[in-house]
Amino acid sequence: MMERRTLLAMVIAMGLLALNFWVMDRFFPSPPPQKAAAPTPTREAPAPPPAPAPAAPSPPVAATPGPAGAPRPAAPRPPQRLATVETPLYRAVVSSEGGKLQEMILNYRGEKPLVIVGDLGPAGLVVGDAGAAGEPVAMTLSAETLTLGAGKAGSLVLAGETGGLRVRETLEFHPDGYTIGVALRVENAGPSARAVGVELPWATRASWGTKPEKFQGQHPTEIVWQAGGSVTRLEDLGKLGSQSADGEWVAMGSVWYVAALVPKTPGFKLIAAGEDKPAEAKNDGTAPAGRARIALRATPTIAPGGAWEGRVLVYAGPKEYARLRAEGLEATINFGGFPIPRGWGGLPMEWIGVPILLLMNWVYDYVGNYGIAIILLTLVSKVLFYPLTVKSLRSMKAMQALQPQINALRAKHQKDPQRLQRETLELYRKYKVNPAGGCLPMVAQVPIFYALYLALSVSVELQNAGFLCFARAFGKDLWICDLAAYDPTYVLPLLMGVTMFVQQKMQPAVGDPRQAKMMLLMPIVFTFMFLNLPSGLVLYWTVSNILQIAQQKLMERPARARAAREVKDAGRA
Repeated sequence: MMERRTLLAMVIAMGLLALNFWVMDRFFPSPPPQKAAAPTPTREAPAPPPAPAPAAPSPPVAATPGPAGAPRPAAPRPPQRLATVETPLYRAVVSSEGGKLQEMILNYRGEKPLVIVGDLGPAGLVVGDAGAAGEPVAMTLSAETLTLGAGKAGSLVLAGETGGLRVRETLEFHPDGYTIGVALRVENAGPSARAVGVELPWATRASWGTKPEKFQGQHPTEIVWQAGGSVTRLEDLGKLGSQSADGEWVAMGSVWYVAALVPKTPGFKLIAAGEDKPAEAKNDGTAPAGRARIALRATPTIAPGGAWEGRVLVYAGPKEYARLRAEGLEATINFGGFPIPRGWGGLPMEWIGVPILLLMNWVYDYVGNYGIAIILLTLVSKVLFYPLTVKSLRSMKAMQALQPQINALRAKHQKDPQRLQRETLELYRKYKVNPAGGCLPMVAQVPIFYALYLALSVSVELQNAGFLCFARAFGKDLWICDLAAYDPTYVLPLLMGVTMFVQQKMQPAVGDPRQAKMMLLMPIVFTFMFLNLPSGLVLYWTVSNILQIAQQKLMERPARARAAREVKDAGRA
């Protein structure tokens, strides 16, 4: 028994030893190769000499295109560098890729980002052979930070080279304005003359879908340019096509903000171009959408060793009339037009809208509140048109006095409309009543009221301008803390509807009673229309209704006093 156990133990021990040798040989064969691998480092040490061998053929490859002055083989682009520019009016981040803006945030009644990387903003300076597509020029930056104080201007210098062309771009920033001066210089370092294309673009999504705005007016809604004094507007960015012209400026903007490119030296063409949206794209703010862009393009021919220079002004900021007019860009504000029939063109609303806008800003300088300025502006308009209002109300009163006789004529000549018309006109002549007297004065006021409406709707100064701003509760402002936004409590639109209803009830009943009942529905319709309109517009309309009610009460006072005297005299009798 012991022998069997001893024999079994020996067999197991030998098996384990054999297994150990097998495992060591199978999985750990390092000791023998290590001695053979020792020479390998000595072989790899001289490996660097073969490295120059592939580099030897490269000089001939680079030498072949030399005579034609064509670009050298593509070299890796240097990493992008950024420079931050701080001014009292905005903060900008400039990229070394063509000097494009990676960020631009206006300090204008809150923070307003005008640049959205990949969606909205300048695409950077593109320089290359004329007619060939290119990328923004990779450049170096003269500084990484630039801080400007009051009265202290500053500049960034970018320099780079592309395809044998030396490019220099100088960006000039000013602390008291939204303009950026761009000075360009392109040198031809080649042995032959070259036709060069220089383009400075600004691009946007043609359609934003449901992608929300960070502030009202962030997304551009139109492209406009001026050529030969004539202004062209394109409001459908998805159907822009491709257009070019020799002109004064080209701009892309919304109701309140604009980015404009202004050539300051001859030789630039205005470019407005669009790309169709891909068929598979969805207009939901996430799928790719078509793009629209504006640009200034120059195609100079530069002699060998020569240089071309050009200057451009970039305006990126709010549509303040005074600032825009100083740069010749006031036409970027769209006041609209009042149509005139028979193809006579239209009445430019800026003729009336601009004085109203300037008057509102002038009043604001004294009262310090745009809500009060709107009230005073509405009061001035009512005073100016008071004589016309009086004439209109008197004519309507006269028509109301004749209404019983007109109704009698309608009942008498119900089956003879021609005779009814003749006798009605005879009745008007007898009592010297003009049936159009109540309408003509109001028609004369329509262009002025429409101009007031437009002046308030395009006024960027109303953004974040409070009127009666008390507090904030449940995420809502109490009450009107932004005259450019709708009233979050909807109190002002409802008040407008009530005043409009009272005004309708006070007007003399003239004409068909059924039409008068239909007119009483207008306050309800207008209330729903005004729910989401800017509070400044609703405030103007509400104050206008209140003043109209006061005027009618004032005109009816003599009649009420006379009626009271007659009743008193009758009582005494």
